[in-house]
Amino acid sequence: MDPFALRRLGRTGLELPRLGLGGAALGNIFNTIPDSQSDATIDAAWDAGVRFYDTSPWYGRGLSEHRIGQGLYLRPPGEVIVSTKVGRVLFAPDDVAAFESSERSWPNGLKFQHRHDYTYAGIMRSYEDSLHRLRRNRVDLLVIHDLDLANLGSEELVAHHLDDLDKGGGMRALEELKSAGLIKAIGAGVNRMGTIPRFLARFDLDFLLVALPYTLAEQPVLDAEFPACEERGVGVVIGGVFASGILATGPIPGARYNYAIANEEQLARVGRMQAVCERHGVPLAAAALQFTLHHRIVASVIPGAFHPDHPRRNVDSMRVEIPADLWAELKHAGLLRADAPTP
Repeated sequence: MDPFALRRLGRTGLELPRLGLGGAALGNIFNTIPDSQSDATIDAAWDAGVRFYDTSPWYGRGLSEHRIGQGLYLRPPGEVIVSTKVGRVLFAPDDVAAFESSERSWPNGLKFQHRHDYTYAGIMRSYEDSLHRLRRNRVDLLVIHDLDLANLGSEELVAHHLDDLDKGGGMRALEELKSAGLIKAIGAGVNRMGTIPRFLARFDLDFLLVALPYTLAEQPVLDAEFPACEERGVGVVIGGVFASGILATGPIPGARYNYAIANEEQLARVGRMQAVCERHGVPLAAAALQFTLHHRIVASVIPGAFHPDHPRRNVDSMRVEIPADLWAELKHAGLLRADAPTP
């Protein structure tokens, strides 16, 4: 599979390469890395041909955007596609010591507090702040981030922020940015089932960034949510393609599955997947990367990276020839849904 062949994103005129790079790891999500390693990782991705980079103000509380901004600053601007997110505004804490002692998310990120803000003013503030951190005067894709129960903690807050996006002008801000040519596509991030229908019912989105419900490990969105996207002409970018790591590392001790340490059942199931792949001479990571791209609404996958070897391996994995018999065996063994799109 050509990693850099272009695919149209939904009904937009924007074409994305099949393979990009996700920026959560550059915000120190699981591993703390020095700036020199981040720079080397972005350099390696660029040299390998990667031209699509996704990040967020939330990743490292601004750290990922700063690092990607630094890494892409002197690259030819017409060659780069950049995606970032809105929904949180960062600000300096009044009491730095108290903030540091209570910090649980991104403990090795920058020392900024945040507030969720999906209003017109909040979206515009977040967008402008991101431009400064990214050292750019435009981004290509802007994604509504983490507007779901898992991140907000209560159904009341989800409803409140959806109203802010709808009646408080947040969506109007995104549409104005797009009409002015300051962004090319409007998306929303999805981590959990049930989020897609709520967005589609209220907003005219160009695409969804789907982080967990569609990987080689699980495909529940095939029941109703992806068909609804297809009916509406909404494209999909896949984040979290390795299910937080286990589909890249295999079922090793401490492997992560959907952000948490994998349990015995998850380790065993992925172990069976890996055994099937090995019988066909295919790395598990290659199968994971290529699988999601066989769905016709998926335009791109954006695996994370925090070491220079990672983007190089991802490019190599995309070029692995995968026999049709591998997909057939996974389905026959009940390790992959029978209706999952495969060659």
